[in-house]
Amino acid sequence: MAKPLRVAVVGVGHLGAIHARIYAESDQAELVAVIDRDGERAETLARELGCRALSDPAELGDDVQAVSIVVPTVFHADVAVPLLERGIPCLVEKPLAENLESADRILAAAERGGAALAVGHVERFQPGVRKLRDLGLEPRFIECHRLSSFSFRSMDVGVVHDLMIHDLDLVLHLMDDEVESVDAAGGALLTDAEDLASVRIVFRRGGRANVTASRVSLTPMRRFRLFSGESYVSLDFQKNYGLMVRKGADWESGREKLRSIDPRELAERPELVTEGLLDVSELELAGEERPLQAELASFLACVRDGRPPEVDGQAGRRALALADRIVAEIEKESW
Repeated sequence: MAKPLRVAVVGVGHLGAIHARIYAESDQAELVAVIDRDGERAETLARELGCRALSDPAELGDDVQAVSIVVPTVFHADVAVPLLERGIPCLVEKPLAENLESADRILAAAERGGAALAVGHVERFQPGVRKLRDLGLEPRFIECHRLSSFSFRSMDVGVVHDLMIHDLDLVLHLMDDEVESVDAAGGALLTDAEDLASVRIVFRRGGRANVTASRVSLTPMRRFRLFSGESYVSLDFQKNYGLMVRKGADWESGREKLRSIDPRELAERPELVTEGLLDVSELELAGEERPLQAELASFLACVRDGRPPEVDGQAGRRALALADRIVAEIEKESW
């Protein structure tokens, strides 16, 4: 087994503390430090996990081999740039930066330092999304709903950069095409930024995506639906559940037969559609590790093996650019 990588976490609020605990439990990592401006918070977590507590990432020595950056978005560039210029690989939580100028600073620093730069778009590591990638479907239409109650976290950004950006990254990743146009609406309800947003995205080769996000909903929802020419896949990220509907063996002959059957009979006998005409199956998603565990394991593997991150800095920049474009559209007609 390879020697564990010496890692640190900068920013140990709610999510950063989870990063630190996962590293501390991993046999691929040795958590050497947690860094936070709140010294008491860092000290408490450091005692729990058996590592050092620091108040400034500049105090990290050159023996640190990988760093998770989980500070508020406005500080991403200030923290990431010096570390990347020192050649230290970094995983920067999403969104990559507060704006494209800061994102480009981070990308340039990674280039100068020759350091790996990963971005924390954790939904890429959902078992259902990995299954979609394995199936090799060519999406024509994607529909996403990401709704949550108000958490009082990530209040430095609106819902597009806070929640919707997860699905924007997935849509860009799976469509693998240039965005032609966006039609967005949304508004602020509890904060100064948009708390609800919905967008219709049109891609150059004709694909479409409808993406909705809210952080003021009563009932949480994380649903993802993909339609291709041959099949339909529905994913529920909350339940780690997936369903796939494909054309069955009797698709062509069955369609002709259905034309002669009274619609009332069809309504009473759904098996006439689901048996032979359509193949409906549940996706095997059980037994997979949690997405954040998988994300951090992938980051450690890319550092150890010298291969590109699964979600690199350019992917993070693309998602940020699309999020910025959507917010600009919302602001034209915002509530």
